[in-house]
Amino acid sequence: MNDFTNIVKSRRSANNFIEGVEIPQSDLEEIFGLVKYSPSAFNLQHTHYLVVTDPILKEKIYESCKQYKVHTSSAVILVLGNRNAYQGVAKINEGMHNLGILSKQELDRTIEIVTGMYEGRGETFMKEDAIRNASLSAMLFILSAKEKGWDTCPMIGFDPSAIKEILQIPDEYETVMMITMGKEKISSQRPRGYRKPNGEFVSYNGM
Repeated sequence: MNDFTNIVKSRRSANNFIEGVEIPQSDLEEIFGLVKYSPSAFNLQHTHYLVVTDPILKEKIYESCKQYKVHTSSAVILVLGNRNAYQGVAKINEGMHNLGILSKQELDRTIEIVTGMYEGRGETFMKEDAIRNASLSAMLFILSAKEKGWDTCPMIGFDPSAIKEILQIPDEYETVMMITMGKEKISSQRPRGYRKPNGEFVSYNGM
């Protein structure tokens, strides 16, 4: 079994963590150093991660959602999607222009296309695309964390408005999901749930 297959198959959604385990900053930096390579539409990199390790803030989050895994986790990671990421298209691409990879005409055309698409499709599309791109990034975060020996659990069981208030998250960000992170308490681990065989969830050339 190769390393990637082992990481995928050994990853579990941890419902309880060993309390008092600290995550080294170096581990987080290495994980995010891989996560930045996740795909995003037009390379706009919509995702922002808000890492909460402060015990007081973490307990405020726990009190807002009453999920015990938040209390025992080493860190709570908020995965945010920026609805206005398209506004950074010029900055994202200026390096390519400065290197001569994109001409001024190509840069201007890229800005025109991206801006026109997002503003033309409106607020609903901006929200949906922020969620899509942040979700892609979050999966890579979960796998990268497992590769470093950390267990995680992606969560939607929280009140986004309460989280925004606690952490003072700006309005342009969608709170896409919460990920608890730490070392799983194996004694409370349940058997893995049923997984459908390929034939139940894969179709080729039509449904």
